[in-house]
Amino acid sequence: MKGHVYVLGSNSFSGAHFVRHALQQGFAVTGVSRSPEANPVFLPYLDDAGKHPEGFSFLQADLNHDLDALRARMDEDRPDYVVNFAAQGMVAESWLHPEQWLRTNALSPLLLYEYLRKCSWLKKFVQISTPEVYGSTEGLIKESTVYNPSTPYAVSKATADMNLMCFFRAYNFPVVFTRAANVYGAGQQLYRIIPRVALRFLTGETVELHGGGTSVRSFIHISDVCNATWQIMRDAAPGEIFHIASPDVVSIRELVMKIAEIMRVNPERQVVSVGERLGKDSAYLLDTSKLRQTFAWEPAYNLHDGIVDVLTWVRKNLPVLTQLPQNYQHKA
Repeated sequence: MKGHVYVLGSNSFSGAHFVRHALQQGFAVTGVSRSPEANPVFLPYLDDAGKHPEGFSFLQADLNHDLDALRARMDEDRPDYVVNFAAQGMVAESWLHPEQWLRTNALSPLLLYEYLRKCSWLKKFVQISTPEVYGSTEGLIKESTVYNPSTPYAVSKATADMNLMCFFRAYNFPVVFTRAANVYGAGQQLYRIIPRVALRFLTGETVELHGGGTSVRSFIHISDVCNATWQIMRDAAPGEIFHIASPDVVSIRELVMKIAEIMRVNPERQVVSVGERLGKDSAYLLDTSKLRQTFAWEPAYNLHDGIVDVLTWVRKNLPVLTQLPQNYQHKA
């Protein structure tokens, strides 16, 4: 193996895809999640027989409760890289239990950073951040934009980022940051917009557009995100922040109509407008010039082809997906 990567939050959509990407690069990978491994339909790194591929191992460990076990395992493995996808997500739900978001996303990870900063074997720590830390903005956002979080989720992620930047400045901790906007692809959780809409169109259920779907977003395929994250992990200088986004900018309503067009369904019978969610940002469009100039990176997927990729996965796994929860399941 060329090296060893720890992927924290390997059950997450992006984490699971990054596991597969790292394995494809010839690296050993340890996936870490607080929950048992997800349904195989959500784990793209499994082999054709649904088994763990060579080079992969899984550790069930919760940063809030099992930090000693995680540190003991890391002491044995001495991984070259740690990529942190682990986080309590979901913006709207963070208003219900803000203390849980702060503990999981900022306080417990701080104890992990304190341990890792003393580990000479660590080459790079990659913090998967979020553009939510910027709050509601206008125009293209650069990496130097001042934080202005407007939800408990965004506050928790901004806190983690600021703690890590303090560690970089005080201890030269080898951290780099990525912020990707609206990542999507095959295997995404069913409560996310593209698989959710596809499933509801296929089953005849209603699609709700919060605030009429006027919010503007830039969607990027997970394959493009993994490619960029890998380059940043290997080659970016500590302390650097990189935006990962595509030029595919659409409103949520336009996205839903595009899915309907590709699926050849009449959206008027199933799409309804409902009230907006508390603290939801109207838009965040990321300036990716730094990533493009530093690594000659360009996204390979356009939005149409990316949607087709998701639809192919949904249709292939429809009997399984219709039996699984389609709404967010909160875990304290």
